[in-house]
This record gives sequence, C-alpha cells and structure tokens, in this order.
Amino acid sequence: MGKSKVLVVGGTGYIGRRIVKASLAEGHETYVLQRPEIGLDIDKLQILLSFKKQGAHLIEGSFNDHKSLVDAVKQVEVVICTMSGVHFRSHNILLQLKLVEAIREAGNVKRFLPSEFGMDPARMGHALEPGRVTFDEKMVVRKAIEEANIPSTYVIANCFAGYFVGNLSQLGRLTPPKDKVYLYGDGNVKVAFTDEEDVATYTIKAIDDPTTLNKTLYIRPPHNILTQSELIQKWETLSGNKLDKISISADDFLASMKGFDLAGQVGVGHFYHIFYEGCLTNFEIGEGSEEASKLYPQVEYTRMDDYMKIYV
Repeated sequence: MGKSKVLVVGGTGYIGRRIVKASLAEGHETYVLQRPEIGLDIDKLQILLSFKKQGAHLIEGSFNDHKSLVDAVKQVEVVICTMSGVHFRSHNILLQLKLVEAIREAGNVKRFLPSEFGMDPARMGHALEPGRVTFDEKMVVRKAIEEANIPSTYVIANCFAGYFVGNLSQLGRLTPPKDKVYLYGDGNVKVAFTDEEDVATYTIKAIDDPTTLNKTLYIRPPHNILTQSELIQKWETLSGNKLDKISISADDFLASMKGFDLAGQVGVGHFYHIFYEGCLTNFEIGEGSEEASKLYPQVEYTRMDDYMKIYV
C-alpha cells in the first residue's frame, strides 16, 4: 500500500503546522486548506507559502462554501483537523461539523482525525463550568462522525510541553519563574506531558495504521509521566536555581476562578482536573484505545529533561 494523501485543516496553527511538517517528512502527499477568511493575516499566508516551498499543495476552501470543502476532501484519503479549541486563541470546535458533512458527502475519506489533541473528552463528563464546553463540543463532533460512519482516530495528546513544561505549569506565563513556584496541592499528582513535534510524528504514524482505526490514541510516553514536583525538581537540577514552593489547596485554587475573565476561568477549571484530580493518568488505557509510544517504539520521543534545556 502507498502512503495516503493527507489534507490538514488548520495547518497554520500551533499543532497544525507541526502536523504538516511531519506529514511531509513521512513522505505523504500533503495538502493544506487555504481559507479566504485569512484576509490580510500575512503571517498565516507566509506559513502557507513556506509549506508550498517544502512540497505541500495549497487547496482553497471555506467553511462558508460547502462545495469547496467537498472538493478539497475529494483530493485525499485522510483529513486531519487541528482547529483551535482553546479560549485564549480562538474557539472553533463546532465549525468541524461542516467538515464532517463534507467528508460524509465526498464518501472517499478512509480516516478522519478531528481536532482533539488535549484531554479525552469522553472522560470529562463531570468537568467544571465554564471549561466543560471544550469537552462537550468535542463530543458533539464525535457523535456526528460516528453517526456518519466516518472512519476515525481520536488523538489524545495531554499537556503540550510549550504550555505546561517551560513554565513549570504556572498559570499565566510561558517561561520558568525566577524565585517562587505555586504547587497544586502537594504537587504529587501524575501528569502526562508531550513534546509538540512528537505529537505530530505519532499522529502521522497512526493515519495508515489499521491498529488505530476507530480507536483513541493516547500519547503518554512513560518517561514523560511526571508529577509537578518532579518537573520542578528537574528544572532546579538543570538551572541550579532553588525555588520557594507555595502550595495552593484545591478550594483556594477554585476560588481564584472568580478573578479571571472567561478564558482564565476555563484555564483554572482545566488545570484543576489535570493537577488535582489527575484526569490524564488516573485510568488504564483499555479496550478501544492504544498508547502511541508502545505502538511506535521507533520514535525517539523528547524527554522533558531535554525539553527544558532550552530555557536555561
């Protein structure tokens, strides 16, 4: 079997551009949706043109033009959607319903990977308001995919290192704190961290793999399942800088939500589920699911010790 042709929707975004790069690196004929809605966003256009230089095909299509989406989808066998689902960037999860309808009508797609790449929404039915909307909407998209009988894979990438590791999992910043660090509870809840390039690599490995068809693929590399305390300890060893640790109780952390705008409140809720409940690691990966680092041991994934070196 040859390698599938791939269409990436949301290819200029944070995870999308890495998936385009990984798709090209793995030798897939790679298409990227170019949406007229980018208007005068020169940065997005230049990213798209850089993909073209690397060998990707740009294909025009709009969520406001159903036929253009159907025509785009008909060019490929695999569609990967990486549209943003976070409130501090843009929150477009339900736009994917238009893409699902186009895939259903085209009838040729052998695998669809919707915009997941975070926590498993199927396990977040208990999530707090207002952040639960992320999971509820992802489940609406899953339901539409399954009702349309579209072959799929759901990729659960857990905590992106860029947002959770360099900052030692501190809200509101992306770089390591200099003097003090806030611990969630005792800091001993296990969390799964992932390098974004590895997420893209594993995603592309999965698209032609029958093992992952109609399954959930968790990216939980064993060396990157760490507590917040272990993460801080690794940073202190690397940097030679000891930090003051301030523990925040679950109640105090949730009470802090009142002082944030909507995006901040969503973030507080998600952090609570990750760092107090342990929602990323408090279950076994069972039937109907696979773990990426076990399926693809040939991928030498980035360990968080190495990831943090750039911040020293």
